[in-house]
Amino acid sequence: MKHFLDDNFVLQNETAQELYHEHAKALPIIDYHCHLDPKLIAEDYKFDNLGEIWLGGDHYKWRAMRTNGVDERFCTGKDTSDWQKFEKWAETVPYTMRNPLYHWTHLELKTAFGVTKILRPETAKEIFDECTAKLRTPEFSARGLMKHYNVEVVCTTDDPVDTLEYHLALKKEGFPVKVLPTWRPDKAMAVEVPTAFRAYVERLSEVSGVAISKFADLIAALRNRHDFFASVGCKLSDHGIEEFYAENYTQTEIDAIFNKVYGGQELSHAETIKFKSAMLVEGAIMDWEKGWTQQFHYGAIRNNNTRLFRQLGPDTGFDSIGDFTVAKAMSKFFDRLDTENKLAKTIIYNLNPRDNDMIATMIGNFQDGSVAGKIQFGSGWWFLDQKTGMEAQMNSLSNLGLLSRFVGMLTDSRSFLSYPRHEYFRRILCNLIGTDIEQGLLPYSELPFLGKLVENVSYYNAKNFFKF
Repeated sequence: MKHFLDDNFVLQNETAQELYHEHAKALPIIDYHCHLDPKLIAEDYKFDNLGEIWLGGDHYKWRAMRTNGVDERFCTGKDTSDWQKFEKWAETVPYTMRNPLYHWTHLELKTAFGVTKILRPETAKEIFDECTAKLRTPEFSARGLMKHYNVEVVCTTDDPVDTLEYHLALKKEGFPVKVLPTWRPDKAMAVEVPTAFRAYVERLSEVSGVAISKFADLIAALRNRHDFFASVGCKLSDHGIEEFYAENYTQTEIDAIFNKVYGGQELSHAETIKFKSAMLVEGAIMDWEKGWTQQFHYGAIRNNNTRLFRQLGPDTGFDSIGDFTVAKAMSKFFDRLDTENKLAKTIIYNLNPRDNDMIATMIGNFQDGSVAGKIQFGSGWWFLDQKTGMEAQMNSLSNLGLLSRFVGMLTDSRSFLSYPRHEYFRRILCNLIGTDIEQGLLPYSELPFLGKLVENVSYYNAKNFFKF
């Protein structure tokens, strides 16, 4: 009989177990996309208790708690203690069975704290106290947890106007884990609200030292900050977009659109899409010039609940999968860059699993032999970073591309306890390949090569691709 969360968790046959334990388990972690706060790393933040580190900012858990009938004050309220919130989470956990939160919860308890008890209301206080006591020791600080999980590199998510002061401090100090910024210029193309856009552009002008009065100035200011990010070790950009934008435009049109929105006038839908199209192209060319990798996360409908958005703000658990039709625009965007020989290394993440096969075939259109896996189908993202979603992504990539050149998993998380997602991914990968071998779909005689494939997808492909 299988035992939950034993050493062979997810690994359903002997070959899968051999692949994981001998080839994947001990490898370091390259977390090339996350939302950790670099200030917490620079200051080596000490967490007060398990509720703080586990429930603060975790919209995955908040969604589940709300669905389970938990009042909002126990999710995001200021008048409830960390213990009270944790107690409500413990009441919810048994109801999350078959949701990835159940696996993540117990993986994090086991791998971070050595706790193997099942979290439920009856065990909540004991687990809370045991983990809190450990969190108050130096080994469980922000840096301590990164070292505990054998993290080699993390790439945070940073706005062009950010000072990167904490990245610079860590670099100067020589902290052994590389903490690198990622260029996230979404606000520079967010023209839907003219007043907010104007305020952002003024802030960008201030930090770049570039006076901005026309579109060319905006690009010059962004290029100034792009250069600064590169000097701090940035190797990636990231774009959170609803869909791909690839409208035809002239420079005259873009100049006029910038002047209009910067002057406080609302844009038409057509003008908005043209402006976003131009901004994506300009940013992509900057990335290509520096040899960066560009990432595109697309397909989310954000802030669906107006009432709670007004009350709580963004990133609080009210986003969902969208059903945008993007294939033609995606193709047109990449083709424009490729035609000009200015297509950077690229990773595409979809939120709707409907798009898996489309992306797996799209990336093949723009591979050029210069870099193995130059255009990547990114790992299961957000609602898809669970067992079924990861298997579906890897199966599409295997069927229509080369799994062997995949750069693997990331946390996409704000939590220092999310690194077991890499372990979860590695176990799922090993189980997929091990099962194929056991079923005679792959040759057992090639186990040494397949072991190396596991190592590459788990770690070495990312190391070689990003060149950190």
